[in-house]
Amino acid sequence: MSQPPRLLTLHPQDNVAIALGDIAPGETDAPPLLQSVKQGHKVATTPIRAGENVLRYGQIIGQAKADIAVGEHVHVHNLGMGEHSRDYAHASENTPLPPATEDRSFMGYTRADGRVGTRNYIGILTSVNCSGSVARFIAEAAEKSGLLDAYDNIDGIVPITHGTGCGMSGENEGYATLFRTLSGYAQHPNFGGILLIGLGCEVMQISDLVGGRPIRADGALRYMTIQHEGGTRRTIEKGLEELRGIAKLANEARRAPAPVSHLTVGMQCGGSDGYSGITANPALGMASDMLVRHGGTTILSETSEIYGAEHLLTRRAASVEVGEKLIERIRWWEDYTARNHGEMDNNPSPGNKRGGLTTILEKSLGAVAKSGSAPLTDVYLFGEKIDKRGFVFMDSPGFDPCSVTGQIASGANLIVFTTGRGSVSGYMPTPCIKVATNSDMYRRMSEDMDVNCGDIVSEGVGLDEKGREIFEMLIRVASGEKTNSESLGFGGVEFVPWQIGAVM
Repeated sequence: MSQPPRLLTLHPQDNVAIALGDIAPGETDAPPLLQSVKQGHKVATTPIRAGENVLRYGQIIGQAKADIAVGEHVHVHNLGMGEHSRDYAHASENTPLPPATEDRSFMGYTRADGRVGTRNYIGILTSVNCSGSVARFIAEAAEKSGLLDAYDNIDGIVPITHGTGCGMSGENEGYATLFRTLSGYAQHPNFGGILLIGLGCEVMQISDLVGGRPIRADGALRYMTIQHEGGTRRTIEKGLEELRGIAKLANEARRAPAPVSHLTVGMQCGGSDGYSGITANPALGMASDMLVRHGGTTILSETSEIYGAEHLLTRRAASVEVGEKLIERIRWWEDYTARNHGEMDNNPSPGNKRGGLTTILEKSLGAVAKSGSAPLTDVYLFGEKIDKRGFVFMDSPGFDPCSVTGQIASGANLIVFTTGRGSVSGYMPTPCIKVATNSDMYRRMSEDMDVNCGDIVSEGVGLDEKGREIFEMLIRVASGEKTNSESLGFGGVEFVPWQIGAVM
């Protein structure tokens, strides 16, 4: 990378540079600006003719809608999506990473099925929206009664409520997606026990979820329906009774050393800006590679936000079949958006654009940087249990709470969330580390952010050094250190299953 005083050119082939702060005409002569440009936005470094490709990261991010002069601001007024095609070259660049030369561990909760949790919550999981209020009533009653006062090893009780579970087909992919999601949460290693509650007449039947099979190997699962118990009050009383039994089992868990190969990290970005693909995302990519080298697992998702950059992942696929699985999901999304009268270039959002991002191609290229350089081991459906280690992809929307919900259902016991505009959220039972892309936002929202990657630009901190900082925080948080999102109490409303299909 060449770095002029106020502008950053990311690749020798690029015909735009990135403003490293708000810049007015006369403040730089490489090139001289024709108008003021805000931090993270793009400036033309060569003349660009109408219809010509605009390049960032050495990749196409769109076509010029008009002639663009040297020093001119390049954004939505003169840059559009245009036609694009990609050479997928499946499995052509899947060089394995060298194994780590050191053994690292964290203090986690080893479960009966062999997985390891980073937290020890009790979950009250609902099959349908109709049981959501009763689940909250039970959680509130448990807190008021001091039910957990004698159980020091339990982090809390988490009611998992949502807006679906009925008014849907019982056979289509929407049903299957919700089934995987609820099953994944019921088995999640960050839960020491689960109370599963339904109404009784819903499409997503408790009996189908339980199905006569041992959902949890530790036996710490109880279930009931409000209709069978005889209404709200009786269900609350029975729920408290069941929670006492679950709590006794969950409290037996103790933190103990476990290899970091048991960490599964969901990687997200939201409220992105022009710095996301320069600072936080590639730094997270470094941390991802470190964890993969130690035998751990990292999950990239948000299929609609890798669109236009998927060729960078197919080239790293472990096999042609894995690459084709990813493209099958891309094609599904093209059909999904078309039949719902949407378009894949619905992104970037207004906030993304204010931060300097113009097209989904540009946003996707920055988002894929979170994946580092490890081979793509496999591709999974939303909420599908991840059964292979390494770097993987899980299909999901770009809507962050929904995407994270799928990653947790798939087994993520940690989440890392990069943001340039300042996203705030949390995802119980899984702790979320917030990573700021720029120092201005980090200072403004320091109580919400855990790591600042803006110093990569402002102070010249190396990407490898920042990646190591994130990796070390992963281990500390996995061992019990609270993130800012946890300290602020986030996680009560961020369970958002992906609703696919008609609401009937």
